[in-house]
Amino acid sequence: MTNSFRVSAAALAIATISGVGAFAPSFPLVTKSATSSVNVAPMNMVPFDVNSAIDVTSTLSSNMMADAGASINTVMESSGLLTSFADQGQNLAGIFFQQSLLPYLAFLYFLSFRGNKIPDVANFGFQFLLLFVVSTIPAGIISKSVYDTSLANVDWLHGWAELLLTISNILVVWGLKEGSTSPNQTSVGTPRLVALGMFGLFAAGAALGPGTIGWEAHSGFMAGIGGLGTETVQSLPWVTHAEPINALTIPTWAIHFSSVIEYIIAMDLVWKYSEVTGNEKWKGMTFGMLPLHASGICACTYHFFYNPSSLQFLVTMQAGFTLLGNITCAIAAFRIAQANGWTLGEANPFRKEDDPAILAVDGIAAEALVLRKPVESNAVLAAKVTAGTLFLSYAVKYGSLGLDTPFEANGVVALAMVLGIPGLTALSFYQRGNNASGAEEAESKPFSFQLGDASLSMSDVKKYGVAGTLAYVLTELAFWIVAFPVAAFALYQSTGHWPDVINETGDRAAVLAFIFAGANVARLFVPVRLGAALALAPWVDENLLNRDGAIDTESEDV
Repeated sequence: MTNSFRVSAAALAIATISGVGAFAPSFPLVTKSATSSVNVAPMNMVPFDVNSAIDVTSTLSSNMMADAGASINTVMESSGLLTSFADQGQNLAGIFFQQSLLPYLAFLYFLSFRGNKIPDVANFGFQFLLLFVVSTIPAGIISKSVYDTSLANVDWLHGWAELLLTISNILVVWGLKEGSTSPNQTSVGTPRLVALGMFGLFAAGAALGPGTIGWEAHSGFMAGIGGLGTETVQSLPWVTHAEPINALTIPTWAIHFSSVIEYIIAMDLVWKYSEVTGNEKWKGMTFGMLPLHASGICACTYHFFYNPSSLQFLVTMQAGFTLLGNITCAIAAFRIAQANGWTLGEANPFRKEDDPAILAVDGIAAEALVLRKPVESNAVLAAKVTAGTLFLSYAVKYGSLGLDTPFEANGVVALAMVLGIPGLTALSFYQRGNNASGAEEAESKPFSFQLGDASLSMSDVKKYGVAGTLAYVLTELAFWIVAFPVAAFALYQSTGHWPDVINETGDRAAVLAFIFAGANVARLFVPVRLGAALALAPWVDENLLNRDGAIDTESEDV
């Protein structure tokens, strides 16, 4: 029976990807569990990372968990809340992932409603995510049965599975961008063929990799291309630690970061699609996607700390965000479909073609889109994503070797990363929502920052000419002059000693890391800094730029 359940789930995914219009739930995958004889295998619906399905699907091996009673005893004996939560993490994660499948299928159903006018390529991109989920099941089995570890620690298999997620995100971005700017949309046939071909390569690699090819647990994805040699790494001036053997390679980090970047771009395109379709409900879907964004940050944070068991609660958080995100996306897609004429009558396969409800939806579907002018070409966007991906991959992989934080599994720092980064993303969209002119204002002022209903940007500062620019420079200098002692004090509070930035490489790296982290938080204060520059501009104009002229005028008057 277990095999039939697996076949049913795989058939559901393949039927959906192949364009069959059936989104009804099928039998779940069943595996051994610590608490019962059978349990639904977790299904990762988050468009970001394989890591959660990774560890949860590893429960297919009976020795992955102790029995429920032993787990309870472990919690009772644990000395820390995070450790206790980590001990139960797999159980909760399994439940969350199990429950996340149906909301995602509901999301796909409502999103595909013809009245929504979702581009075919983007729609297929969301559907292709199901094959990514399917891929984590054999990958998790191979990782545990062959290498006796979780998929997060098997770099080549981890990277291949994550690549399918990246393909899903690329298709979504491609479809939404093209559908918003071009009257001629690409047929979904070729993208579908290429994507399914990549899934076939994954399947072949998973089947041949461990035995025929001979890939080991820590064999690098794509042979670890782009990675620096051990001697080169140790010669870097800031490096104070050696990488653990399970550290992600550059290609695997690149796949992760590209997924994060692409998903944020997809959120932005979904927001702008409200202008294209004239349906403001699309903006609600952007907010519905935020928990899935947070889920992806959970995965990257887990890898940043080298997948420690003490931070297993991140897996549970990722599963929880996945379930929440799938629910919020399903609700958002339902609201979009309802606004475009969806009714319960759509579930009736025997309706007549001249049904007034059908004709009304057909009319909505036939309405022309209000196409936007492309801000940049696909090539430029791809170059930006590639550059950002490579920078983050090298910065995190090798820059973190000068810090103690990744090697200490600090739960507080991990929580700050998981909540802080998505929080900034949420704030940016919230501010755009408060702006009366919405996406158009964001495009006309790409470097503007809003605070409530007020809006300040560099264009306001430049109205004062040289005085405004100089005032802004002085404000920024003052801000960053304060930043260094603040970073030094923060290091003192966390380590108990003042940083020696002259002689200690580790202290230099730590201070720079504090400043880098603070710079992201400082974005919240950009309106204050711009306001300070505007207030300072008249004084600069009078006392610095025109001081001599004022003196000459006074002399002439005398």
